[in-house]
Order: sequence, then C-alpha cells, then structure tokens
Amino acid sequence: MGKEVRTIGIVGTGIIATSLAVLTTGHGFRTVVYARSESSAKRCLNDYENHWKSMVGHGLATSEQADICKTYLVISSDYKDMADAEIVFESALENPDVKHGIYHILEETCPKVKAICSVSSSIVPDVLAETCEKYGDRIIVTHPFNPVHMVPYFELCGGKNTAPGVIEYVYRLLEELDRKPVVLKKPTPGFIGNRLQFALWREVLALVEEGVAEPRDIDRALQYSFCPRYTSIGIFEHFDNGGLELNRTTCRNLFPIISDTKTVPKCIDELIAEGKTGVKAGEGFYDWHGVNMDAYRERVNAPYWKFCQWDLPKENM
Repeated sequence: MGKEVRTIGIVGTGIIATSLAVLTTGHGFRTVVYARSESSAKRCLNDYENHWKSMVGHGLATSEQADICKTYLVISSDYKDMADAEIVFESALENPDVKHGIYHILEETCPKVKAICSVSSSIVPDVLAETCEKYGDRIIVTHPFNPVHMVPYFELCGGKNTAPGVIEYVYRLLEELDRKPVVLKKPTPGFIGNRLQFALWREVLALVEEGVAEPRDIDRALQYSFCPRYTSIGIFEHFDNGGLELNRTTCRNLFPIISDTKTVPKCIDELIAEGKTGVKAGEGFYDWHGVNMDAYRERVNAPYWKFCQWDLPKENM
C-alpha cells in the first residue's frame, strides 16, 4: 500500500523508544523523538547509532545506508516538532499520571494524530485514556518485546471507547514495518506474551524449589527440547499434530501437580535478600563474574537478526 503515515512521533528516549526509532527510520518514515533533556537526547542518539553499527556489522546494512536512515531522525525537546505526526508511540514510565500528562500535551500540539500507541506492558487502554479530553478514543496499547527493531512481535489492544478503524490503522503500519502484530479480543494484564512467559517462569521456579533440577539444567532442557520447535510452528499446531486424546491424558496427569502459586516464589525473595539480584549485582541464579557479556548479548540477539532484512530507504530525507 502507499504510505498512510508520513511522520511518526516517539515520546521517550529509553531502550524501547530508541529501538523503535531504528525500526521506523529504517523503513523510511520521518521520525520525531521527544527527549526531556539534552543528556537523554545524546544518550538516545548514541544508542541509535550503536544499533546501526550492529546492523552494519551483521551485513544487514552498509554504513552509507545507515547514514541515510539517520537523516529521517529528529530528536527534539519540543513537542511542537512532532505536530505533523499521524501516529505517536508513547514510551514513558509505567505510571498512569505521567502518561496522562503526555496525552494532554499531544492533544494540544499534534492535530493530525490518528492513533496514540502506548508500549505499556501492564496498563490497559481504558486506564490510559480515562483523563483525555480529545484523543481518548484513539489511545491503544501496542506492546512490543525488546529490542523492538529485531523482535517482530507486537500485541495490540483497544479499550471500550476505542474508535472504529484505529487498531486496523496501526496494524497496517506495523505490517509495513515488517512486524507480526496480533490483536487481543479484550485487555488482560500481561497481554499474551508475558502471560505465557511468566507461566513458564512460575513452573521452572517450582522445579527449582522442589529440588527437581538446577537452573542450568532447566535452561538446557528449554534450549534443547521443545523451545526451538516453537520458532517454526505454534503450540496449538504442535498439540493438534500430536492428537488431542493423548493431550487430554497428559493434562489429567500434569495439571494437578503444576504450580499454581499466587505469590512471589521463596527462592526469588531469598536471592534478593542476599543481594543476588542478577547481572548488575554479579550474581542471581547464575554467577555472572567473569562472563563475557558481549558474547552473551550476541547469543541473546542471534535468533532475531533474520527479521532485520528490510528494504532500506535509498535517499536522504
């Protein structure tokens, strides 16, 4: 289709916002990023350039192409510079009051906005829109996974007052950005991705607490058993293929013993109490001292580079 959107606004300069800017400029959209301060603007630009260096290093762009994409980027501390934006991605703190303040500013400064897309991972659209005077019917959740320019999945969710056509409009843009969006029938905390991820997380923590296996062995089970399967087929496809009669029998055997805890598992609280809070502390479930973090990050990103085969803009903005 021809481009329905010519200018995209992004509010925020964090990891999600900056990665979004790589994605949008890499597809030839003029992108205006709002930065609260000069220091946050500099950090955003530095991170943006580093993302493109990685793209170049993996043979997905040339330095010249990265420079062209950069001409589509504007980082500004004035909301008026995104006055032409048809879509704005809001990537602010997970605080409704902060987000409400941003929406009021957008109502005043962005007359062309057809959709405001919050990347919130926990706040439903009705709460996001509750204080809006003009744009409440065009605020939706578009929840991505980090890094946004590499992980193609987006979860879209509207509220009870979302205007007809808003979700479809954003859906078309995301497809133009080479994303794989899905639309939820109704809001739910955690949406789809995090509900699945944390259901699995709850069960692996239960296996540790029950003394069934060590974290490293559980990670090995995930890496070398069923997880690779789900990069090419879906779970419903898999169990349909295996037969639902067998599936029903397994459900009867396993569901009574699978964890249904409603509180934070004891092993998490114990590690935090010991100061073992993860990578930054040097230890969590794993000992991270001496680990080559560049190599680790390369492993994290390895499955996703294949999704960065874009038709990059060929001319400066």
